[in-house]
Amino acid sequence: MNVKKFIAGSSRDAWRQVREALGPDAVILSNRNIEDGVEILAMANEDMSSLVVPAMAKDAMPRPAVRRPPAQPAQPQAAAPRRVEHQGLGVESSAIEHSAAQAEARVWRTRNAARASAKEQQEAAQQQRPSQASSAPSASPQRPKQSPIMAEFDGKDYDEILSDVMTEIRSMRGVLETQLAEISWGGTQKREPAKAAIMREMLAAGFSASLSRLITENLPQNPKSQDAMFWVKSVLAKNLMTMANENELLEEGGVYALVGPTGVGKTTTTAKLAARCVMRHGPGKLALITTDGYRIGGYEQLRIYGKILGVMVHSVKDEADLRIALDELRGKHTVLIDTAGMGQRDQMVAEQAAMLSGAGTEIKRLLCLNATATGGTLNEVVSAYSGDGLAGCIITKLDEAATIGNVLDVVIRQKLNLYYVANGQRVPEDLHVANKLYLADRAFKLKRETAPFEFQDAELPVVVGPTATAMNDKSLREVILG
Repeated sequence: MNVKKFIAGSSRDAWRQVREALGPDAVILSNRNIEDGVEILAMANEDMSSLVVPAMAKDAMPRPAVRRPPAQPAQPQAAAPRRVEHQGLGVESSAIEHSAAQAEARVWRTRNAARASAKEQQEAAQQQRPSQASSAPSASPQRPKQSPIMAEFDGKDYDEILSDVMTEIRSMRGVLETQLAEISWGGTQKREPAKAAIMREMLAAGFSASLSRLITENLPQNPKSQDAMFWVKSVLAKNLMTMANENELLEEGGVYALVGPTGVGKTTTTAKLAARCVMRHGPGKLALITTDGYRIGGYEQLRIYGKILGVMVHSVKDEADLRIALDELRGKHTVLIDTAGMGQRDQMVAEQAAMLSGAGTEIKRLLCLNATATGGTLNEVVSAYSGDGLAGCIITKLDEAATIGNVLDVVIRQKLNLYYVANGQRVPEDLHVANKLYLADRAFKLKRETAPFEFQDAELPVVVGPTATAMNDKSLREVILG
């Protein structure tokens, strides 16, 4: 490593000496003030080649040739690349090391160049002020020549430059993780075709790519096809939290509010629950309340159900009305509240939650999840309606869904307590206590209807690749495997 020292009266003169001796791409190692002026330690850009990590093996990804500056005095030659297993990925360690070197070199060189250039431009401006005052108005000072490194960041201050570089580093990291995952999964398909088959089954059933990959990567060694599917279903069932016995709700009683977006089936589900309560305790032990003053006919629909069951239906408009109604119905064993449907992005969702929590009585909220919605939409719904007082959820429209892996994925990921599943409009027949083993099995039986949308072998690496970052999701790390 050929490091040269340059001493001059000003940083401008020292920087000029560096450019003349080592070229505009020289690497600044240190820059400090001394008694005689400024001292700069630098080395030629070509001398950095002895510190670059050796090129990666043929089976690793190609990358741009970037030289890495040493944090400490470097040895003449870097160690030969060794093969390691990185999160189960059979890739060369030099590929990962080189990407880190690329990021460190960019930040390190830009920081030093920015500081040196800033001092240079400041001194140049101070020297030009007297000459500008005495020269003609038409004369304009000649701008100091910039190095190629600083030309890219012309007009930006140091913080902006550093922010841009860090953004680029994060982008490079994401691309690297995605491409390594694609390479790894391509090799897994050839080495372990059983895992690829399980991955296709789970994706076709509607489960997310991240959950499918987590379960697939932890399959037992060399399982048979039937044994592998049994293991997958058992893992899914194990992670589903369900109501052990219907008596938890019917015998304990209390105040329950059914909440959720519009059209999810809250009113019909409320009527089904009311019918179960009447059959268990009689109409005198039940009361119905509706807060749905927005939907045309919302109150009338519940009133008709109440008339059939012999139960009075009370309508409330705000928190004060709800507080009064609950005080009057204090003697009832069970009170069911049918709320107005609101989209998960509506700001009134928070107002509704505040009204229920401020009623002066403990109200357990049951979130209705539409089995026909996508996983992303369901995840937004849970995030919007979650909070204190959310006792669990009810899956609705199970009979209309082509796949149910999407809703089971969200229930598992969000660790919701699943009370019931609804699979039709009949009251009260089409409401069933959730059976985790049945739901896990049914998820894979319904997938046959999605044949046109199933992923092919060549498409799996592209689907699995972006899950590299999602695998660090806290909700996924808590999934029980085995």
